[in-house]
Amino acid sequence: MEDLRFYPTQNSQAAIDRAVSIKAGSAELLYAYIDVEPVSFHRGFYTVDVRYFYKVTADAFVGAARPVEVCGLCVFDKRVILFGSEGSAKVFSSDLSVDGLDEQNLRKTNLPTAVVEVVDPIVLNMKLVDVCECHPCDCCLSEIPPCICSCFGSDLCFGGDGKRIYVTLGQFSIIRLERDSQLLMPVYDYCLPEKECACGGCGEEDPCEIFRHVKFPVNEFFPPNGPAPDNCRELKGCHC
Repeated sequence: MEDLRFYPTQNSQAAIDRAVSIKAGSAELLYAYIDVEPVSFHRGFYTVDVRYFYKVTADAFVGAARPVEVCGLCVFDKRVILFGSEGSAKVFSSDLSVDGLDEQNLRKTNLPTAVVEVVDPIVLNMKLVDVCECHPCDCCLSEIPPCICSCFGSDLCFGGDGKRIYVTLGQFSIIRLERDSQLLMPVYDYCLPEKECACGGCGEEDPCEIFRHVKFPVNEFFPPNGPAPDNCRELKGCHC
């Protein structure tokens, strides 16, 4: 994910405008919004649109003073096309609904469900540029979910009339489609004992007689008997 626009907090933007250089920090994945839509021209295939929201930190160097930590948001959109088979049945469930008193869940179709497994990305590169410089990914977000904005503690700055930061991230992720399916599995009845244990006199056996049947643990007292080394006779005091 190359050259993502960095949307800093208002306090961080003030430090970025005065910064002469920037040092990469860390990145944390906050949330991934997933949307699944069927492909009209290819039945059984679906487009999975994923929008990743990252919290990125960096150190801004302002002259010879101590670096100032800046924090902001980066967003990346990814689209993949996966096979999820076909299905048009309506699915009803008697599971408890949180919004009502023992009400059924809403009706849904048996379309596949998209699952995204992601690890936190690695910050590969950061660069500090002026607004006057042309950049291919210089776009502004129209709307950010409130839950994402609350992770920064202050309002984000989307204008950036001064300097801006662009971030390059490396991330490993797995995107897959899941679908409920009916499988034929062998089923056996409950296994319940039909007779009582025949060893009724087990508790009356002589413990010494039981111990006599136990083999002596030779390996516990002596080293394991392995093959002798080739140069055994050359060792001092060895009479193999």
